Amino acid sequence: MKQKSIACLITIILYFTLTNTMYGQVIGLVDIRYAEQIITVGGAGADIPGFTSGAIQIALDAIKSRGGGTVKLNPGVYDIIGPVRIPSNAALTGSGKTTILKKCDGFRTSYTIDADWGMQKAAVKDVSGFKIGMGIQLFDDDHNQGWDVTTAIITDIKDNVIYFDNRTVYDYIAEYGGTISNGCSIIEAVGVENAKIENLVIEGNKKTNEYINGCRGGGVYIHKSKDCLVENVTVNEFNGDSFSWQITEGITVKGCEASNGDGLGFHPGTGSDRSIVESCISHHNKGDGIFLCWRVQNSTFKNNTSYLNGDNGISIGHKDTDNIFENNHVYENANQGVLFRDENEQNSGHRNTFTNNIIENNGMKQESSGFYIGGITHDIKITNNTIRSTGKGNQTTAIFVGEKSSKITATGNKISGSKEIVYEKK
Repeated sequence: MKQKSIACLITIILYFTLTNTMYGQVIGLVDIRYAEQIITVGGAGADIPGFTSGAIQIALDAIKSRGGGTVKLNPGVYDIIGPVRIPSNAALTGSGKTTILKKCDGFRTSYTIDADWGMQKAAVKDVSGFKIGMGIQLFDDDHNQGWDVTTAIITDIKDNVIYFDNRTVYDYIAEYGGTISNGCSIIEAVGVENAKIENLVIEGNKKTNEYINGCRGGGVYIHKSKDCLVENVTVNEFNGDSFSWQITEGITVKGCEASNGDGLGFHPGTGSDRSIVESCISHHNKGDGIFLCWRVQNSTFKNNTSYLNGDNGISIGHKDTDNIFENNHVYENANQGVLFRDENEQNSGHRNTFTNNIIENNGMKQESSGFYIGGITHDIKITNNTIRSTGKGNQTTAIFVGEKSSKITATGNKISGSKEIVYEKK
């Protein structure tokens, strides 16, 4: 009986070993099922020769039907009219800087009648700039921010009516500036697990495209997903947030660059737990370099660079707790180096730790601090950092502590060129 039990155990171990060998492969933190399955896109020698978002989506849909695998994008410029949607257990892999996903020119029109809540069609004045497969967003003057915007892909166009795949999330009123535009994400991972995006460049063509807010879109947009990896991806000149992930677990963004966007550089938010942002660069964006939105918790930000952004280097706020910031370089941003936003005690960004960062020469637009701790914020550790002003910008204070904040531990920091710690008078 003992020999039979041992034999049975060996059989089980061999089964699971062979199953993992045959059906799964860990590719840089992500377990891609059937990783040996590769579909190539782009060029005469590829499985799918087109250089379009449609061609990429055909490959991804085929990988999805097979249970997982890799879509390999060959060098070239791909014309993107709608978001490329990644399924679970899939990798979208470019060929580095020579693989460029470029957003098509923007187009917008207005409704002829209201687009009511729950609809999947809209009657509009001009359909000439729209195509089947194109990404769109719907809004009006009262519902044009955050989660109020509807995003979708066009499924059909008949006469002046556009049909799309998602239902509207609000009543959009024609006389209140009801608008439909082809502003959309470039790559999306929505409702998936174990997806990877790597080694490519996104050109957002922001000069012609409508702004899309980071709750609903981004150059790379991840929503209601877990255990995904974005690595060595550059997003340039996107009219919105370059990288945005919302309602997620275990998202890793590594070696990526966000540049010249009209929104935020990196935007983890809305209940994103256990994010890792490592060795990323955020610069020349209109908003913050790194913006922690609501409930970003238990996350790590290390070896990143945030500079010359149009607002703050790093911004922390609503229930953004228990995060670690290590070995980051934050410099020459318009306002604060690191901002703790004004929140009440229940909602402030408590228990964040900063170690071995360099925070310097911020305040390019106005007087600022290396660390500005506002709201009723407590239990912040700032240790062994370099906080300095060398003549650029107007970073006049190393650490500013608001009158309602407390338990701020600042030890071992090297501070020069400014006041060390200023406590706001109560």
